[in-house]
Amino acid sequence: MSRQHPYLLSGLGDEAGQSLGEQIRAHLDLGWEEMELRSLQGEFLSDWDYGVFLGVCRDLAAAGLRVTVIDSRIANWSRPITAPFEQDEEELRILADRMHTLGSRNVRVMSYPNDGLPEDEWRDRVVERMHRLTELAAKNEIVLLHENCSGWGGESAENCLSLIQKINHPAFRLLFDTGNGIAYKYDAFQFLQQVWPYVEHVHIKDGMRKRSDTIYTLPGEGHSKVRECVKWLYDHDYRGILAIEPHLHLIPHLQQSGGGSDMSASYITYGRHFERWLADMFSSTEGGVFI
Repeated sequence: MSRQHPYLLSGLGDEAGQSLGEQIRAHLDLGWEEMELRSLQGEFLSDWDYGVFLGVCRDLAAAGLRVTVIDSRIANWSRPITAPFEQDEEELRILADRMHTLGSRNVRVMSYPNDGLPEDEWRDRVVERMHRLTELAAKNEIVLLHENCSGWGGESAENCLSLIQKINHPAFRLLFDTGNGIAYKYDAFQFLQQVWPYVEHVHIKDGMRKRSDTIYTLPGEGHSKVRECVKWLYDHDYRGILAIEPHLHLIPHLQQSGGGSDMSASYITYGRHFERWLADMFSSTEGGVFI
């Protein structure tokens, strides 16, 4: 199937609706064949009853949707560096088993927000935990994708590079989110220019700061330099998936959630806007038609 841009598109399903049916319908409406799984009715994949999980697998297969990435809670904003490590190990073990059933290879992780520790101790604990998680991932033939978000590795490009170089393993790579710089107060494009060789997946988000608040927008309408980021990725041979994470209704780390037809309609509008935006961006490239 030909496209007017060079990328397969995907998105975080629970931003289209809380139920699996809503998530599937939104992606089929968009004509996309990929979807990321994070939660159903607010429950993360590793917490689902196994029978529910098997039903999800059947429904996704029937819809012809592939699951690109599992978005976990491992080392995220809800689990500071002082939280018990065992909960992350257990979640990864459960996810590894379920990812093989789904045919997925990548799981999104972060790198532990601090909880009052000195900088050096925080860093050392993060590196030690990430080594152990990476070993477990490699044993199970899956890949951890570290997002430039909450945690030591998301504080700066320098930290991110240091972390990936200390882990030094193909089972530990990066997920770059274009919009996280707005919330965490750094220039995402500058961040990308330093870490791009390790990026294996991309989330598309845009926004702007208004006083002390982060306001999320359609892609290209905020201050995240989405165009510059996508162009840099293309020019540096990134041909992976671009996955939308609108944050217009569901923002998990702020405990903001949505539901109903407005949530789904907003997600679809965002996806279609992004498709048009990409087509316009690449209209003069290679005749504007991609396979």
